[in-house]
Amino acid sequence: MREERDVPLAPLTSLRLGGPARRVVQVEDEAELARVLAVAEAAGEPVFVLGGGSNVVVADAGFAGVVVRIASRGIRATREGDRVRVEVAAGEGWEAFVERCVTEGWSGVECLSGIPGLVGATPIQNVGAYGQEVGDTIVKVRVFDRDARAFLDLDRAACLFGYRSSLFRHNPRYVVVRVTFELAVSDLSAPIRYAELTRALGVREGERARLADVRPMVIALRRTKGMVLDAGDPDSVSAGSFFVNPTLSALELGALEARVAEAGVLRPGEVMPRFAADGGRWKVSAGWLVERAGFVKGYGDAGRRVGVSGKHALALVHRGEGTTAELLALAREIQAGVRARFGVELAPEPVFVGCAM
Repeated sequence: MREERDVPLAPLTSLRLGGPARRVVQVEDEAELARVLAVAEAAGEPVFVLGGGSNVVVADAGFAGVVVRIASRGIRATREGDRVRVEVAAGEGWEAFVERCVTEGWSGVECLSGIPGLVGATPIQNVGAYGQEVGDTIVKVRVFDRDARAFLDLDRAACLFGYRSSLFRHNPRYVVVRVTFELAVSDLSAPIRYAELTRALGVREGERARLADVRPMVIALRRTKGMVLDAGDPDSVSAGSFFVNPTLSALELGALEARVAEAGVLRPGEVMPRFAADGGRWKVSAGWLVERAGFVKGYGDAGRRVGVSGKHALALVHRGEGTTAELLALAREIQAGVRARFGVELAPEPVFVGCAM
């Protein structure tokens, strides 16, 4: 276990924003984690568990508590016929894990290539991209229950996975320490249903493609949107997608379509993007709403230290020497603009530390 005091948090996040933490403690196993949390609770000290820092917005004042960084390592695979169960420590890097899955011929997470962060963070918001979500393949999550002061193994149903949500989202009671996936043993992907990816791979919806082709294509597509961390790409200095795609009832969708038509923002022959979701609801593109509300790619370029990515309307980027307060002001401006034009409330996706929208 390693402990440091007054640690700047900005370098530990992909946004490069935020003040210091009173303490940062790195733990490598379950015993160390339980001990650190017990000491913090006894002292009445607030706790935040920080993974890779790619989906986090830290206040300019920092965090007046202990930041726990889980550095546990280890991957154990058990094959049964044409399936494999892979138990992964929370401190393993997600991208390295996906790369290994593709190399080993384990199918089910290949469309999640190029996503930064640690494995332990992925169940929290049910990380998803290009038609896959981690909740599709997770069979067990081991957590430390801070209320019960005990380690628990939760099956998929108990995790309550939904669109960018889970039992763990906004719930500091549980600290993820290990994740178990069940994957297919195959050199072919799961059926591909995301239109952009099917076009790029030259396959029809529902067809499979070689894992070795899917992974580099997904990374290439993410790179065009500034969604691959790259020191040479200023558009990657972000927290990823800042807003979640809204899911609407059929009635709400109809009201939105009427406002879109009234606003005159549809181009000739264009239809507002929408996708069928569970429970008879509809998912609409937050990025499309943001752009059509006037916040185009590159918005805020004129001397602003934060702005909209030049590659993706959902990514808010830090261009240097900015503050979290400036970033939040921009996010609120976008929220208000979309609300005023379309009557839709955009929900933020990142985790906020010491601040809020």
